Amino acid sequence: MGSKYTKRYTEEFKRDAIALVDSSGKTVTAVARELGISSESLRGWYRKAKADRGEGQSGALTSAEHEELRRLRKENREQQQTIEILKKATALFVKENDR
Repeated sequence: MGSKYTKRYTEEFKRDAIALVDSSGKTVTAVARELGISSESLRGWYRKAKADRGEGQSGALTSAEHEELRRLRKENREQQQTIEILKKATALFVKENDR
């Protein structure tokens, strides 16, 4: 099990680490080891940066696309809740009018 404290890194640190991978010719794992961070963290940052530059894998979402997807999913959830409330209200009004 992991630590209950998650280490947070600044955006500047992440950019510098990604730039180091790009400029050094070293593997992500080697750079992560040198910086004393998780190779999986650095690998994730690197993939995200590549996608943002349009160099990612086919179908990889950019940060902007990921944020838009998150926003649209939230909006969809809220609209589904509104629809359910309106359905219940309609059923209640129909029941009241039948009396």
